[in-house]
Amino acid sequence: MKIYLDTVGCRLNQSEIEAFARQFRAAGHTLVASPAEADLTVINTCAVTQAAAADSRKKIRGAARAGSSAVIATGCWATLEPQQAAALPAVKQVVPNERKDLLVAEVLNVPPQTFDREPLERQPLPGLRMRTRAFIKVQDGCDNRCTFCITTVARGGGRSRTTEQVLQDVRAALAGGAQEVVLTGVHLGSWGQDFPSPEHLRTLVKAILQETDVPRLRLSSLEPWDLSPAFFQLWEDRRLARHLHLPLQSGCAATLRRMARKTTPEAFARLVETARAAIPNVAITTDVIVGFPGEDEREFEESLAFVQQMNFAGGHVFTYSPRPGTAAAKMPAQVPHNVRKERNAAMRAVLEASARAYQQRFLGARLSVLWESATALGPQGWQLSGLTDNYLRVRARAPQKLWNKITPVTLTAWSEQGLIGQIL
Repeated sequence: MKIYLDTVGCRLNQSEIEAFARQFRAAGHTLVASPAEADLTVINTCAVTQAAAADSRKKIRGAARAGSSAVIATGCWATLEPQQAAALPAVKQVVPNERKDLLVAEVLNVPPQTFDREPLERQPLPGLRMRTRAFIKVQDGCDNRCTFCITTVARGGGRSRTTEQVLQDVRAALAGGAQEVVLTGVHLGSWGQDFPSPEHLRTLVKAILQETDVPRLRLSSLEPWDLSPAFFQLWEDRRLARHLHLPLQSGCAATLRRMARKTTPEAFARLVETARAAIPNVAITTDVIVGFPGEDEREFEESLAFVQQMNFAGGHVFTYSPRPGTAAAKMPAQVPHNVRKERNAAMRAVLEASARAYQQRFLGARLSVLWESATALGPQGWQLSGLTDNYLRVRARAPQKLWNKITPVTLTAWSEQGLIGQIL
């Protein structure tokens, strides 16, 4: 059977379709690059915003239009709206998040134990989802109750995978040639807290660094209240990518309280200062929500000024999107849509300026780049695009196709599309 896999949303969703891919391959099936080629399409949906939910529906309809006669919908939107998902064209089955780990076994009607053996070496997914970086799920669910977040409803409480399970997936990725492994989870920093004898994420990171020869290890989003100064000692190992994604959500203390975030602007600033002191040239990126219920002009200006003060290396700005089932959707003083849109533009401008300043600091520097894409230019060679360990997007030309290779580069110029590098 020919299988097409696609996803909307976070890195955790990407890690899950990579797990599906290994299981389908282990059972003898073939992955294809488009739904038009597929006997079966699996779409891992997202519900974090209204736009993500709309994108999920669009993906499913697109697969049907392309000719896929059988679509399986899974993920957060499909879990929250199973009847809507089942009614979409070509959808034959809706698999909720609580059964997602059994999806392939149930579709193929084989025992789940079939996939308990040593996994096949990882192969990048064909098509647009082809990634050099291997996304490994180490944790799922969340016990926080941020008032804007639908993910805790869709994915349930926090639960961690064992160190040995994670190591097995990391080794499979390395056997397949992955040069970078990214650890993902809904609440990554809570890894191990649900074990009978609780552990901390640093234990898992140490185990991976000590027991594998992973060239580059990256951590995805980390909640700021999960980290202590001792955590940053892990970066003494140069294989750990100098990049921390710390979701702020708002730079206003009053807004953070309504969001039920377990931090304050002052505590967040101290954490960033500690991280920068411990990890030279670290890239700290963030997420910010604008237009949260009750955010008046004063609160927004406070948030904007704090984000400007932090000098982030980049970030994502989300216009608040009320999600049914969350506490924030019922809050008074919902901000008008046109005001949310204006605030999004203002916040993006601040983050874009600080990202540009961070990138330009490295002009003339020599850094290592993992090349993620390579486009043939004919006799001129290849146009390459990749990332440094501190998450700088770099473009360069080379006579060889260096896809999935890490090479040293001198950064020579800056452009809106990223830094320009000269391969050494």
